[in-house]
Amino acid sequence: MLEISNLSKTYDNGVRALNNISLTVPKGMFGLLGPNGAGKSSLMRTIATLQLADSGTIRFNGIDVAANPQQIRATLGYLPQDFGVYPRISAEDMLEHMAVLKGIGNKKERRALVAELLHQTNLYNDRKKNLSGYSGGMRQRFGIAQALIGDPQLIIVDEPTAGLDPQERNRFHNLLSEIGENVVVILSTHIVEDVADLCPNMAILAGGRIVAGGEPETLVQGLRGKVWRRAVDKAELEQCRAQFDVISTRLLAGRHVVHVLADAQPGEGFEPLQPDLEDVYFSTLFGAERQALETAA
Repeated sequence: MLEISNLSKTYDNGVRALNNISLTVPKGMFGLLGPNGAGKSSLMRTIATLQLADSGTIRFNGIDVAANPQQIRATLGYLPQDFGVYPRISAEDMLEHMAVLKGIGNKKERRALVAELLHQTNLYNDRKKNLSGYSGGMRQRFGIAQALIGDPQLIIVDEPTAGLDPQERNRFHNLLSEIGENVVVILSTHIVEDVADLCPNMAILAGGRIVAGGEPETLVQGLRGKVWRRAVDKAELEQCRAQFDVISTRLLAGRHVVHVLADAQPGEGFEPLQPDLEDVYFSTLFGAERQALETAA
């Protein structure tokens, strides 16, 4: 179990990336959902011991992360948002090199591990190909393969499906689902569908704060009867925003479909909507933005 208590981080330029975050992450897939700039990568980098927090603690299975970084790194697998590789080396050779760096000195054991990881990530048939020839999805699967070296008990994946085509995204989902059965996997993303598909537990991060958390279905249940939908023309959109609490809009057949948050029917033409996790996400961000504006005023 990962336990984060009162974690804060402010960078030298004055940006407060993490603001008193407390979070408990159990074994399994855990979704950390938030927009770009919410602080997700800052939190992942702090958990991964790549930077120190200004205050607060992180403990994994009782180990203090800041006090024992080497101990945590030995049990950590990390796929950062910007995962760089040496382009002119094969996947097989690169994984073997990384296994050496992880302390796996026995050559026979190392080669068996590399072969197993390549099979697990469906890259074995392309193991001799240089990484420069890999597609985006293949590179992400290779990133997971390197993150699994050393049998980690805590795995962090930061925006892993951004830019992947639907087929590669499905492959990656299946892989993550398999991995997340026995270890703690934190999926940090701004893609709501990834969390909805994979994660039995989640939290929403905005402005460096945890603004919601729990089981996705429970969060969705809390919105039942409070989300309404109506299609409007472009000319009506701004008036609608001024009059109602519009949490999201989308184009459909040339018209704007607005989702509005209200305890009762907000006006003529609105119909009740069965909410989903995307409505939870947008309504939570809407509430966080409104609170921030009221605090600033």
